[in-house]
Amino acid sequence: MNNKSVVVTGGSRGIGLGISRAFADAGYFVVVGARTETDVQHLGRGHVEFVQSDVRDEGAHRRLVDRAVSETGGLDVYVNNAGYSEWRPIADIDEDFLDDLIATNLKGAFWGCKAASAAMVEGGVIINISSIAGKRGSSNNSAYCASKFGMNGLTQALATELGPRGIRVNALCPVLITTEGLVEALRSPSAPAGGEPEAFISRFAANNSALKRLPTSEELAAMCVFLSSESATAITGQCINVDCGVFPQ
Repeated sequence: MNNKSVVVTGGSRGIGLGISRAFADAGYFVVVGARTETDVQHLGRGHVEFVQSDVRDEGAHRRLVDRAVSETGGLDVYVNNAGYSEWRPIADIDEDFLDDLIATNLKGAFWGCKAASAAMVEGGVIINISSIAGKRGSSNNSAYCASKFGMNGLTQALATELGPRGIRVNALCPVLITTEGLVEALRSPSAPAGGEPEAFISRFAANNSALKRLPTSEELAAMCVFLSSESATAITGQCINVDCGVFPQ
């Protein structure tokens, strides 16, 4: 039996895949939740299992937690990673679009926190994958920014609420991380890339990053593992930028 368990929502592709691999390599039993079934059993060096789930459904989070608990006897870490971005001017946002984005990005994280906190004991860790869009607004991005500002508020509130139980809650706020999902989102006519995602990402890094590059999913994943470790036991309620110096604070 593995000693520690982690749930990663949206853990089968993009940023989530990097997070799942990093925890597997660190020896965790990893439960990967996602809507599209994916073979993740040989990911990294640890034991990884896939559970088909939709983060908009509260019950799906309970099932992810139950799988981790049944394997290891408890739940150590829950990573609310599932989400998506899509640029749209407010004039083009309808109720269906707004409801789905908020249900996925914000309510999905809320249900994940609820299910995780019900199962965790002292030492448990919740990590919400937010964005610097949760700290500053940008044009044609009001719905996404609202969802990530909400996630940061959720993080801070639950850190206070769950702290007396010894459960830590933090958020990571990356800037653009190049994934298939980001490139596809940047192809939108309302996105700032002007139809050239790769060129836009290169220009953005050169013009905005102190390090003249952007973070990788592996670097974000390493921060998740660190925040879950004994080296980070004094860190809670923080929304930490992982942005190569794009938005110094």
